Amino acid sequence: MSKKSIKYTIAFVVVLFIGYHSVYFRKLDEVKAAVSGNFDATTYTSDFWNKKLIPNLRKAVNMDTLITALKTQPEQTFKQYSHALGIGNIKYFMVQGEAEVVSVGENSTILKISGNNTKEIEMLTEYVYGNEVRDASGLIPMTEFDNTMDFNSVSAAINKKIREEVIPPFKQKVKAGSLIKFFGAIELNQKYLNLNQIELIPIKLEILN
Repeated sequence: MSKKSIKYTIAFVVVLFIGYHSVYFRKLDEVKAAVSGNFDATTYTSDFWNKKLIPNLRKAVNMDTLITALKTQPEQTFKQYSHALGIGNIKYFMVQGEAEVVSVGENSTILKISGNNTKEIEMLTEYVYGNEVRDASGLIPMTEFDNTMDFNSVSAAINKKIREEVIPPFKQKVKAGSLIKFFGAIELNQKYLNLNQIELIPIKLEILN
């Protein structure tokens, strides 16, 4: 074999080698997902709601207990019961309790918490937005998502579920004087703690009488 033939043979082998390692195969559904970039927030939220959130509601701190603890040991209480995605003063709590309905408004319901504090809080029943439920649960790490858009879309899907499935049947039956059992999420500022303006995002509601 001539030197020229050898040179061409080597070149051919090199090209073949590079070409082989430049080609790889993926499942068609993986390719479609990568190309479309679609994330099904509704399906993810439904799975999270049924398999994680609702089963873990029993671990939510009692609202009356939380208020008492925040008055006496705020720093320790935030450390023990709150969740947050990062550093900062805004923290989220998963809460539960019983309460008497003081009034039913178009956008919110005022509740008087049962217990030693008998404090009134506002439960939102119309403008349910934000990240309270997603973050208060402590069950959805940001690392599960490829981007913040998908992560935020979960909050939107959770809030939509609350507005469409949790609140309507409650509002149809509730009235002033009703006794209720509630599970929900609240947001508090650790640095500027104000226990006189607590807003509750409901997750599960039950009228007891």
